[in-house]
Amino acid sequence: MEITEIKKIGKGNRYHLYSDSGYIGIFEAEILAKYKLKTGQDIDKESLEKIKIENGDLASFDRALSYLEKGMKTEKGIRDYLLSKTFPEECVERAIEKLTEYGYINDRTYAENYVRSYSKTKGRKKLKYELLSKGVDGEIIEEVLSENLNDDEEKETCLALTKKYLKNRELDIKLKQKLYSHLVSKGFGFDVVSSVVREVENGGN
Repeated sequence: MEITEIKKIGKGNRYHLYSDSGYIGIFEAEILAKYKLKTGQDIDKESLEKIKIENGDLASFDRALSYLEKGMKTEKGIRDYLLSKTFPEECVERAIEKLTEYGYINDRTYAENYVRSYSKTKGRKKLKYELLSKGVDGEIIEEVLSENLNDDEEKETCLALTKKYLKNRELDIKLKQKLYSHLVSKGFGFDVVSSVVREVENGGN
């Protein structure tokens, strides 16, 4: 097989490779340099497959690092992102293993940061649901919630959101029903909501 064309992609360090048999794929500049790939070069299929695997490992790891620059992600978030970019599954798994080893991925730390960031606007149930949807293990979520959000703090948040919702409004039956729905949608349990609403009705606001 002969390499017939190497075409740069935009302003980055990635290239399209073509052979006399057709399109080969996208390769990182580092891989091209390492194996001194150039037009007119003959390469056998076995060697090309090995280079493709190494290229996939490098590219998936680098792409994951770039994605992480935008903010911390869960293991599932990284995996879904890389697979959506059509990286081979085995390359994705090796990238995740490497990222975890280096400390770039840590679902417990992610969950702790998430709870601290959103516990003033959301109840325990919603925090748990959202973390589960991001792929965090249920046991980790329960531990993190237990360590970072107690019942009194959740009730305080619920009360603060209730006061905000009711500001300059009279709590009649219709508004009370809407308030219940609003607070439940924020992830507060019915017992917490009932307790807070009773407190407000009794002059707690």
